[in-house]
Amino acid sequence: MSDFDDIETAITGFLDHTLVNRGLAHLTVESYSSDLKDFSMFLKSRNITEPRAIEKEHILLFFDLLNRQRLSTRTRARRLSCLRGLFRFLMETGEIKENPCEHIETPRMAKTIPRYLEQAEVERLIAAADISCPEGVRDNAMIELLYATGLRVSELVGLETYRLDFEMGCVTVMGKGSKERVVPFGLMASKKLIDYYEKVRPLILGPRRSEHLFVTRKGQKMTRQAFWKIIKKIARKADITKEISPHTLRHSFATHLVQNDADLRSVQLMLGHSDISSTEIYTHVAKTRLKELHKRTHPRG
Repeated sequence: MSDFDDIETAITGFLDHTLVNRGLAHLTVESYSSDLKDFSMFLKSRNITEPRAIEKEHILLFFDLLNRQRLSTRTRARRLSCLRGLFRFLMETGEIKENPCEHIETPRMAKTIPRYLEQAEVERLIAAADISCPEGVRDNAMIELLYATGLRVSELVGLETYRLDFEMGCVTVMGKGSKERVVPFGLMASKKLIDYYEKVRPLILGPRRSEHLFVTRKGQKMTRQAFWKIIKKIARKADITKEISPHTLRHSFATHLVQNDADLRSVQLMLGHSDISSTEIYTHVAKTRLKELHKRTHPRG
């Protein structure tokens, strides 16, 4: 008898597999769960309840529905990737004999230049935090570290204190897929982090204890959502009109490195990209800036 007699148990088995055996991050598994829930509801609306009954036609109909719902190309590509993972799992476990996702093309995504801040805008943002209060010192240190290292916001808020090495000037990050990487940070970030860690963090924590570096008055770690709001507030104070998020500083970090002739492979390692094609987008940013500079300043621009 099959271990997965219906779609729901098949999805649960796949999610457990990705979490335990593949070591994917909880946020990734949650995203998979949401995508597969939509797929399961679609199948149920067509009275399809068993994995073996799913055919390529059903996959195509599902993506036609997503297209009509005007979901972005990136979202549709992510959902197809998720379904491919599910059916590979069902093939490996012998639940199905044919993969219905086979030969379905991934939606083509146009390469978009990521939003980033100019160096002067980054300086204004960092300077705009109110360092007259403990929370402002914390926020200032977070922004400085984010720009100095290009961490993902989830990596930043999840940092434990033991991962900082002030003597070496680097931080060890637990990234996607539970992969560790070491990222250096400069003297300015080091000074602000030491000041926050030694003088200000104890004031925020009070009698409480926490393993996390960036904490709140309740003794809890900073959340992604809370830090996103902080960045927005400080950006308004700095008179930055661009749409901005914590990820904007990650893009700014990478863009400024590439613009200053940093080795692309090194940038890839610092960002934690598994594929260098994800890093190559920043070369397009640099080329675009050079073209604009040439057009603005060259006599025959």
